[in-house]
Order: sequence, then C-alpha cells, then structure tokens
Amino acid sequence: MRILGIDPGSVVCGYGVIDVEGSRMTLVEYGAIAVKRRNASFPKRLLDIHQRLRHVIDRTSPDEVAMEKVFYAKNVLSIVQLAHARGVAVLACAEHGVDPIEYTPMQVKRSVTGRGAANKEQVQLMVRSILGIEEAHKFFDATDALAVAICHAVNGGPPPPLNKKRAARTTWADFVEQNPARIVGKK
Repeated sequence: MRILGIDPGSVVCGYGVIDVEGSRMTLVEYGAIAVKRRNASFPKRLLDIHQRLRHVIDRTSPDEVAMEKVFYAKNVLSIVQLAHARGVAVLACAEHGVDPIEYTPMQVKRSVTGRGAANKEQVQLMVRSILGIEEAHKFFDATDALAVAICHAVNGGPPPPLNKKRAARTTWADFVEQNPARIVGKK
C-alpha cells in the first residue's frame, strides 16, 4: 500500500510518500512545497500549492492519504490561511479520488516517537531512523509529512472516537438500595 502524508501549510506544505508491506515501510519520496510569498497574492499561492501537490499525487498515485489536523495558530489570520491551504490539499486529494484521513499532531508524535509531546527534532530523528534517511531535509514540514504517513501505516486509520456513555443517573435512595453492605448502622 502506498501512503501520502501531508503537513499542510500556507507558506510551506510538506509531503511524504511511503510504501508499506506488512510491517516494512519504504521511503518513496518526500519534500516541501515552499511557495514564493514575494509579489504573489494569497489566491495565487494557494493555486501554486494545489498544482504542485496535485503533481505529487499524479506522480506517486497513493492508495491512501493521511493529513495532519489544523489545531491552533498564533493568530486568527494564520489559522484562516492554514485552513485555506488545508482545503486546497483536500481538494487535490479529492480530485484523485482519495479522502484524506486526519490525525492530530499528538497522535502523529506518539505513533512515531512514543511521546505525544515530542519536539520537531525528535520526530525528524525517528522518521530518519525508521525510513533510513541519512540527511535531514531543510524543512521540518517534509519529515512531519512522513511522520503523518508513518502514523497512518502504524494505526491503519484514525482511532475511533471515544464512546463516552454517560452513567445512568441514580438517586441516593437507589444507591442505598443497591449497596446495603455499605450502610453503617443499618440492621
């Protein structure tokens, strides 16, 4: 199975493609789509991301796509721009007929390093170790995208949502009736 991992971004969008056969993962390719910000409008930058990511998808033909979820940003404009870039990436995947599966950054870090609070350097080190990459890429976004692909390979899909059933509400009278041995002084 071939998995494309995407780390969406409005300035740098990371991508990484791995082949998975059983428990063996092999690097196909990875990189970063760094858009030129100077003299380019935001819509033109989004178009650039879309076209270049689409080229990666057409070239590598992934069976599945995994993407990091948008979770926070330093300011409102950043989160809006990141959401737009993410939308462009989702569109490129949809045009190829693949719906991306999303993982939180914590899920990705935990799957790759064993720690949900790992820093980017630790994630990069583990990705390089797992896939046998000798030199670090100049953008963390590229190895982050590979980490997303590895996360998907390890988990086979996102974890199911927690089924938090609310305990049936009972009264103190019900509790006393169901637990007579816990009542002190009752005969």
